[in-house]
Amino acid sequence: MDCGVCSPVGDIWKRAACGGGGGVGGGAHHFSHESEHDLGAMVSDFLENGSGGADTWCSSDSESGFSDLVHLADKLSFFKRSVDQYESDLLSVVHSLLLSLADTDLQFVKSGLCNGSCIRYSLVKLLRSSGYDAAVCSSKWQGCNKVPGGDHEYIDVVNPTSGGSSERLIIDVDFRSYFEIARAVESYDKILKSLPVVFVGSLTKLKQFLQVMAEAARISLKQNSMPLPPWRSLAYLQAKWHSPYQRIVTPEKQNTRGSTGGSHKQCNGHLRRLQTSLQSEIEMQRLFQPIHSDTSRRHERERRRTASSFRML
Repeated sequence: MDCGVCSPVGDIWKRAACGGGGGVGGGAHHFSHESEHDLGAMVSDFLENGSGGADTWCSSDSESGFSDLVHLADKLSFFKRSVDQYESDLLSVVHSLLLSLADTDLQFVKSGLCNGSCIRYSLVKLLRSSGYDAAVCSSKWQGCNKVPGGDHEYIDVVNPTSGGSSERLIIDVDFRSYFEIARAVESYDKILKSLPVVFVGSLTKLKQFLQVMAEAARISLKQNSMPLPPWRSLAYLQAKWHSPYQRIVTPEKQNTRGSTGGSHKQCNGHLRRLQTSLQSEIEMQRLFQPIHSDTSRRHERERRRTASSFRML
């Protein structure tokens, strides 16, 4: 269906029901029945009482809104550049491993639609083989006040630090897709495209990204005479990664007999789209980064060596 001719109500519901995303992880984040009911009631209430002037929707920037979004884009650019060496190295490894994955490498963990679990568990397996304390994290939260309940799945890596403590880094595959919104203004789309395809970083950095994107979404929606819905709020976004979670290294054995690349076409499609987006992002960064010949060549050799070694595992 062409969203340019959808009714505002239908478009809002579609975006809300599927979380606004369309990539690995599906954006839907597999709500429980109760959580989905809560979200459905919240969407209906929002449409009845808070939808604003549906007939005044547009997709162009106002002068003040454009200025605010430019400021947020600058903040996001600063956060992206603030990377320590361990985080940078882990990001390179994650990119290499994801690009090296083939359809036949996917570790099927459940029958039917798995919302990207196959890719996450396959990536965790490769990360652990390379010495990282990686696991799939399954978080879940109850609806509270205006925040609908739900659940989410992502990866973390625990890095021991000096003094016996440890640092937890978050890896979320297809991170950019979580922030897609209906009828976004042009400046919001530019911010969205500047987000990393795959997020790798601390919870502190993640919160910085979420604050920028929640505010950017509010500004974009406001320019279309729409308030920020609850499922786009900072509290809801943070719930995905800040809620209680369970670390899982090896998924429970399920009846996956007969699972082949053909029976998990959606996983194979997710993987190919992810790899295409990731490769485009890497090429774009290479074009715009200053040329530091020795460093660039060394990182490129390390990336290729890592990808090659893990294809042999």
